[in-house]
Amino acid sequence: MGQTTKPPSSAPASAVVAADAASRDAIPAYLHDERMDVIAALLGNPALEEEHVALLLERRELPAAILDAIARKKVWMANAVVRRKLAAHPHTPRRISVRLLRELYLLDLIQLSLQPAVAPELRRLAEELILARLGQLPLGQKRMAARRGSARIAGALLADGNLGVVALALDNAFLTESQVLKALARSSLPAENVAAISRHAKWSSYITVRLALVRHPRAPLERILVFLPDLTLGDLGDLLSLAHLPANLRQYLQHELARRSHPLALPQTKAGA
Repeated sequence: MGQTTKPPSSAPASAVVAADAASRDAIPAYLHDERMDVIAALLGNPALEEEHVALLLERRELPAAILDAIARKKVWMANAVVRRKLAAHPHTPRRISVRLLRELYLLDLIQLSLQPAVAPELRRLAEELILARLGQLPLGQKRMAARRGSARIAGALLADGNLGVVALALDNAFLTESQVLKALARSSLPAENVAAISRHAKWSSYITVRLALVRHPRAPLERILVFLPDLTLGDLGDLLSLAHLPANLRQYLQHELARRSHPLALPQTKAGA
C-alpha cells in the first residue's frame, strides 16, 4: 500500500496562513483549533472581532501566552464581555486579572466573585472591590448586590440604611448564619435592621441568631419575649450574667428562669371529682 499523506490544508503552515487570512465568516471554524500556533495567527487576523475573542475565551485550556496577547489589544479590552471573561480565565496572568478586576462593572464583579472556577484570591479581591463601592452605589445597584451578591456582600448590606436592601440581603440564597451573626455583633446596627432580622422567618429560627438578638441593645423587646421559651436554662443563666442587660429584660429573663426552675405545683382536685 502506498503511504498516505495529509491534505495540504491540514498541514501546520497552511493552517497558520489560512487562520491569519480567514474572512470574518470563516473565523469561527478556527476558534476551536487545538494548535496554539493557529490560534496565535488568528489573533493577528484583522477580521477577528470582539465577539470572536469572547467565544475563544470560553476555552479553559488556552495558555497564558495567548491570553497575554489578547490583553494587549486595546480594541478588544474596550469590550466589557471580553474583559470579564479574560479576568476570570484560570490561565490569565495574575497581573492582568488584577488590573481587569478594577475595570469591571458591578454585575461582572458579582458574577466573578461567585464562580468556583475562579482563583480564590481573585474572588476575594472581587468581593473587596464590591465592598469598597457599596457606600457610593445608587439604590438600584445596591438592591442588585443584595439580591445576587456573595455571602460577604449580603452580610455587609445588612447594615444598609434602606430596609428594602436589608430585606433582599436577608433573602439572599448565599447569606450565611455567620454573616448574620457578624452583623448582629455590631452594637451600632440600626434598630430597624435588628428588628428586620428578628422578624425574618428563616434567620430568627436559628438559636444562635436568637441569642445574638437577645444580647443586642437595639433588639425589640416584643420579639425577644417570643424567643425566651425556646432558650435553655444554661442560655438564660449566661444572659443574666451580662452586665449591660436593660433592667426590664433582666426581669423577664429572671422570671423565665424561675418559672422553669421552680414550676408551680398542680392544683389539687376535689375528692370525688
